[in-house]
Amino acid sequence: MAIEAVEKAARELRDQGELVVYHAIVHNEVVVKRLEEQHGVHFVEDLAEIEQLREEQKKAGKKLNETVVFSAHGIPPWLRTEAAERNLHQIDATCPLVTKVHSEARRYAREGYWILLVGDSADHQEIKGTRGEAPENTILVAVHTHVGRDPGLADPHTLEVPDPDKVVVLTQTTLSVDDTLATIEILKHRFPKLVVPSRHDLCYATKNRQDAVKQIAPQVDMFLVLTSLASSNGMRLLELAQSLVGRAERINTVQDIQPDWLQGVRSVGITSAASTPDDLVQEVVAHFQQLNPNLEVIEEGEWEDIEFREPKRVSPSEWLAIQR
Repeated sequence: MAIEAVEKAARELRDQGELVVYHAIVHNEVVVKRLEEQHGVHFVEDLAEIEQLREEQKKAGKKLNETVVFSAHGIPPWLRTEAAERNLHQIDATCPLVTKVHSEARRYAREGYWILLVGDSADHQEIKGTRGEAPENTILVAVHTHVGRDPGLADPHTLEVPDPDKVVVLTQTTLSVDDTLATIEILKHRFPKLVVPSRHDLCYATKNRQDAVKQIAPQVDMFLVLTSLASSNGMRLLELAQSLVGRAERINTVQDIQPDWLQGVRSVGITSAASTPDDLVQEVVAHFQQLNPNLEVIEEGEWEDIEFREPKRVSPSEWLAIQR
């Protein structure tokens, strides 16, 4: 949905100038590069960059669009206000599953809860966005297997909260399912009155892919995981595949496959991050079919047919009116 929103906006608003996207629309280098090269999209990490970009475009005889698209990972609410104050139209391509977590954060903050937000990095865009909904009420917590990797995340075994009787746990949507559930159990033990939302926050695509890796693992000698380093759900797949099979390699495209990886390998498992384009996966399958015309390809996992509503373009005045 997010990628299509950028492509559509770039096409339909082309006469108004080249499009700007805040942060990588999804955490996949190939997707970002394609949007830059095929649609003239510009990516920024700070809305203040847009004015300089506008001047550069003007000198080059080009225009910059007055629209900014927010990435699938979500943003803190103050960024929408900043965009409106900069007189920018906005298209919010936040994943609806992330939006659900944002809504939970606002609700529990209003009710006076302390929010334990479990994530894999304090700098991950999704964590920044969710924390931004209730920064005064939110404590960032590390997944129990990642304690110590990021000083910005508290240890679930030792963290303290001002009111242990009014605590709720929310999570980043792209974590390891098993590690997240184990972390929540640790928090439940520490805070017996911990509230756990009835529907967990993990993305269905994240869970489906992890389940498929578990299903495939006994049948293969090694895994190839198509993912960018920045993709949280992709890196969790790599960790899971490595733990189950003992041999897992990360690739961005088929060109990254090293022949020596395949020495002694009779069967290969292939999986990909939720943001990896399917054509990149099929190129890997085709590569192995070319090497071995008699290759048997077995597809595992859940078929996904969920569709998300297309995000609307909101003018600065519309957003400011909503805020008032």
